[in-house]
Amino acid sequence: MTTPIVICDDSSFARKQMARALPGSWDIEISFANHGGEAIELIKAGKADILFLDLNMPVMDGYAVLEAIRTEDLPTMVLVVSGDIQPEAYKRVKDLGALDFIKKPATTEKITEILLSYGIISASQPQTETELARFDEEVALTDLIQEVVNVSMGQTGSLLAGLLNTFIHLPVPKIHIKPYNELKEVLASKDATSLSGVSQGFNGSGIAGEAILLVGDESFPHMSRLMQYDQMSSGQSDATTNNDLEVLMDLSGILIGACLKGIAEQLDVEFSYSHPVILGQKKGLPPLLGSPNQQQKVLAIEIDYGIPDHQVECDLILVLTEDSLPVLTERAGYLK
Repeated sequence: MTTPIVICDDSSFARKQMARALPGSWDIEISFANHGGEAIELIKAGKADILFLDLNMPVMDGYAVLEAIRTEDLPTMVLVVSGDIQPEAYKRVKDLGALDFIKKPATTEKITEILLSYGIISASQPQTETELARFDEEVALTDLIQEVVNVSMGQTGSLLAGLLNTFIHLPVPKIHIKPYNELKEVLASKDATSLSGVSQGFNGSGIAGEAILLVGDESFPHMSRLMQYDQMSSGQSDATTNNDLEVLMDLSGILIGACLKGIAEQLDVEFSYSHPVILGQKKGLPPLLGSPNQQQKVLAIEIDYGIPDHQVECDLILVLTEDSLPVLTERAGYLK
């Protein structure tokens, strides 16, 4: 009997990768959903005895899907497949009724192990070339990069969550390909009136760029408490400024270092780093970004981290030079 399954992920590359990782000779009918809203409709249409569900998606994320399934008592078994590897994320999805959790990138071995353990399949074998050929369509560079960043972002979020003992909200990464001087019009921080920023250059294997961390001034007191810095001198403006600078530098070291490390590991490259540079404090976005190489097209990856329980927001932007794109395309292509 054919088993209808749905793979729900906003990344076409992730959907393809998940489909190729399923065990072979499994009698299934696969439907794809771009976000949680589409997944709910497919469940109601009887297309999802099993749902492979991402967490970080636009329109309706994985948590909202799990809540809807429980509230409406919808007939499906859910296996969460996510790059968000925070222990709190695992606990949340299990509490909401998910059968199990698979860390991205999903492997055939792990998926098969879980399917066998729940009696969903009784035996397995690799997919044949004919089966794999069903998922050979081209994937855009931006989609490939988004999924690489998704995995790295999850690793970084888990590290930060462990250090701060709190849950980190992970967004959908945004990819912008445009002249450098136009970035200030599209970034999440474009309307902020008072930001502090730090930049660190990186390069390796023909890939070069800079990582920029932007933090709103209102986040510093909350971040300082989370990082357990001494607040006794908070009434003194000079001491407060120095404390904010320390928070900025330490936070950038964690986020930039961990995120680039995760990307480098997936692309099999090794980055070298310049010393971090303070872009400015208590300024709007345009002065912090400046206008170097303003006509040069860049690929900018934006990750808007948040700690909702502590009113902390920070924007991590990875800006890669136009000359890096051919190498990036080649390296990312190995992941298909």
